[in-house]
Amino acid sequence: MQGRLKDRVAVVTGAAAGLGKAAALRLASEGAIVEILDLNDGSAAVAEIEALGGTSHSIICDCANEEQIAAAVKAIEARHGRIDVLVNNAGILSGRKPWHELSKQEVERYIDVNYLGYFLVTKAFYPLILKSQTPRVIMVASRTYFLANPGQMAYVASKGAVMGMTRVLAKEMGEQGIPVNAVMPGMVATPGTTEHSQEEAFNRVMGNQAIKKRVQPEHLAGLIAFLASDDAELITGQMILCDGGGYLH
Repeated sequence: MQGRLKDRVAVVTGAAAGLGKAAALRLASEGAIVEILDLNDGSAAVAEIEALGGTSHSIICDCANEEQIAAAVKAIEARHGRIDVLVNNAGILSGRKPWHELSKQEVERYIDVNYLGYFLVTKAFYPLILKSQTPRVIMVASRTYFLANPGQMAYVASKGAVMGMTRVLAKEMGEQGIPVNAVMPGMVATPGTTEHSQEEAFNRVMGNQAIKKRVQPEHLAGLIAFLASDDAELITGQMILCDGGGYLH
């Protein structure tokens, strides 16, 4: 496929559905070869990409499990020898639970998946990123960190950690010319968010936005594709909101 990401190899975690799938489809539509890592079967996403004329593979992988990540890295290295774009997206979303009712195990689960998972995946793929002429690392964070929603302490803490990691990696990887950025969507109707939120909640959030239009997975996917492109070569260490101006409220 032709496009500004032609023949670049992109790894997108948590891309069997939701935001990750939208990102994988957008990157593929711009010419990238997409490797999908997900706990669930990503063959449906692969089929959609192939229907567009693109190239994609899916690997079942728990992105908080070092052994499974290592196996995925080995398979992708055998196929491509490098990666150009890493999108860390795999994670768990939060319901509402007061902080004093959380168990140690519940908090650790969010940290393990939403933060340490990003760290482990980035560390494992780092040698393949170094082989790229156009490397990019993109983290999917959350504007919930700024909003500090009651009942989401563990989730907010894990996403805040991702933002801190993004800034540190931007400085450390900057020595190798690798931009590292985080994207933060508004409230998006994905299978994960609809499990915890009713239609009224989505409408209330949209009503607080400067632009009264519901944020879709494709909006965030467009931002990710931009950050993966040559146009974003000198953008690094940034936390970029894609929420219709909801944070302005």
